Amino acid sequence: MTEETPGFDEKPDVPSDAAPEDAAQEAGSADKAGSAPAGDANESTQDVAVTAQLDQARSALNERTADLQRLQAEYQNYRRRVERDRITVKEIASASVLSELLPTLDDIGRAREHGELVGGFKSVAESLEAVVAKLGLTQFGKEGEPFDPTIHEALMHSYAPDVTETTCVAILQPGYRIGERTIRPARVAVAEPQPGAQSAKSGSEDDAKGAKASDEESGGPEEG
Repeated sequence: MTEETPGFDEKPDVPSDAAPEDAAQEAGSADKAGSAPAGDANESTQDVAVTAQLDQARSALNERTADLQRLQAEYQNYRRRVERDRITVKEIASASVLSELLPTLDDIGRAREHGELVGGFKSVAESLEAVVAKLGLTQFGKEGEPFDPTIHEALMHSYAPDVTETTCVAILQPGYRIGERTIRPARVAVAEPQPGAQSAKSGSEDDAKGAKASDEESGGPEEG
């Protein structure tokens, strides 16, 4: 019978050709293979969280940019309204004052037409006209221009054979405006085309065209 030596445990079988270093490397590889999936999962979760934060930051930035652009547009519109209102108020105030001077300007105009604008009166008149022009007052209304009921007031009416539309043939009182605001329309005498003159003119033109066409068809006018 074989006697067992007490105090010694049995050791696992190890291949005789395996070195101790190889066994250690195999054990380390097994440990790494077991821990790799857990590390990849943690990194993937962190990437998703960072991406979500970036998307949230971009969305907030876009909203703030849109709010800023909207506020800037509102401010520009506000500035334009204020400037437009300021100009309107200025024109109204100037029109209120200058409208009281229109009779004086009419007197100056009549005096100039009659050759009475001389001496000191001439200097005062020219100074007054320069001041009102500086305030934006302009005169309008000329003979021969088409009649416009929005800026002309017809006080006299007649017919004339030499006009093709309603025309201002005389300026009885000039009109005045400030900017686009009309303070007083020009008071004028107007003339309309002579009744039947246009029809007769059209008939004459038609006859002339017919005669020309007839001559062309017959080879020209006959020679005497």
